[in-house]
Amino acid sequence: MYIINVVSPLAGYATFSLVTCIVTLVAYRFYLHPLSKYPGPAVAKLSDIYAGFYTLFGCLHLRTYLDLLQYGPVLRAGPNKLVFKSIEALQDIYNNDRITKSHVYRLTVASGKPSLFNAIDKRHHREKRKLIGHAISDKSLRAFEPTLIEQVDIFIHQLLTASRQSSPVELSDRSKQLGMDIVGFLAFGYPLKMLTSTENHFLMRGLKVGTFQNNAFMQWPLLKKLGLHHLMVCLGKKQRMQYLRSLQNMISTRVAQGRHAKRDLFSFAADYVGDSENEIGTSELFGEALFFFPAAGDTTSTAIAALFFYLSRYPEVYKKIAQEIRSSFQSSSEIRSGPQLQSCRYLRACIDEALRMTPPVAGTLWREPYANEFREEPFVVDGHVIPPGTQVGVSIYAIQHEPEYFPRPFLFRPERWLESDRETLKRMNLAFCPFSIGPRGCAGKSMAYMETSLVIAKTLWYFNFKIAGGEIGRSGEGIAGKTDGRGRVDEFQIWDSFGSTHLGPNLVFEPRGELWREIETKA
Repeated sequence: MYIINVVSPLAGYATFSLVTCIVTLVAYRFYLHPLSKYPGPAVAKLSDIYAGFYTLFGCLHLRTYLDLLQYGPVLRAGPNKLVFKSIEALQDIYNNDRITKSHVYRLTVASGKPSLFNAIDKRHHREKRKLIGHAISDKSLRAFEPTLIEQVDIFIHQLLTASRQSSPVELSDRSKQLGMDIVGFLAFGYPLKMLTSTENHFLMRGLKVGTFQNNAFMQWPLLKKLGLHHLMVCLGKKQRMQYLRSLQNMISTRVAQGRHAKRDLFSFAADYVGDSENEIGTSELFGEALFFFPAAGDTTSTAIAALFFYLSRYPEVYKKIAQEIRSSFQSSSEIRSGPQLQSCRYLRACIDEALRMTPPVAGTLWREPYANEFREEPFVVDGHVIPPGTQVGVSIYAIQHEPEYFPRPFLFRPERWLESDRETLKRMNLAFCPFSIGPRGCAGKSMAYMETSLVIAKTLWYFNFKIAGGEIGRSGEGIAGKTDGRGRVDEFQIWDSFGSTHLGPNLVFEPRGELWREIETKA
């Protein structure tokens, strides 16, 4: 009885204290917090669980877009987060040397050492970007191009094989396999053979688990701090571990060949990172590989799949780009990087329009000032003084679908990029950020454009294509009537996982005349 009498008051005090803390926290975040004047969903003001919930379903980019429509151009998307959608904010945040990646990027460090993706220190990031820049510089890409074209030709040969049986080709997986094969050679001179064998397809599943997990950490940090992420990824742990072991094997194989046996990322990185034979799992080279594969593989596969989707659904655009390609070259051997391919302005416009409508990274890239950078003057974003401790960012999906910059933003119209009015074109280019902008922008931009241009140009040179019949032909589409951002039938659907996952389109290819004989000769 005595114990009960003692415990009851203690339980009461504990309950009262807990309720008091909760009420105080709610009152502070709603009414006294430095960001209390900014509108946003009530749950988002209280907790990052709001962003975490939509992240788990891969639709945070759509939820942010809808919230910006509802609450205005500056959105309180978390207790300490502000999202913008203006070109002024884009410049103030991402083209600012005093701004760095948010501290949440540290939650994605998996190898023990930061990579280019999650390096926050300015000097460290500059060194890593210089390292990666050597491997994907214009000079290096020109030297790598024969290998890239060889992989694209394998892709083209598979389209020919499918065309003989009128079999639909699913472009999301196929383009991702191509991207992974190319990155394998570019990073470590390693033949993954994703296009020709299923042996290494687990890599795509492991990569998907990894990017999904990292995105969840960044949007809902509590998930990792409490260890709850182990529950989230338990079903994908096997694939993730297979993926990590495969990266270790690739590096080990490449190390055994000698540092400069091939012209790849390793040949540039080896001298910088030092010996890694004995600690591959925690080496800087391993960290860069973790970054390199999703950055280079996901970006191009999304661009390629999205462009195939839109070309198959906009016949006038399809006809125009096909005519440009087929009149610009005399043979497929001429289709390579250089002035001739660059002169295909409509091709570039189509790629830019696909990247605008379907950015490979569609979410918000969080940024914050370096410590003490704004001690004497305030940090201002688009006229708003940002309180210390606030993470800021621009929603890439929202700004690239902003009617002020892109009239009729959900219409696939490559002609907008050939606009003659300089002021209009300038505003569009300022709002165009599929690779982000500034010193932290994607280092692989040139690589993405080269690969996408070659794939589309060679495909249109050899084939005509159309949407597959039946239900599978609708893969990649939105569903009419939905109000969650996925209700536009002619918009290619992506699921945000920092990069993007997607399905479709399913297309049927038909060879043009006798050109197919050249494909067989190359096989």
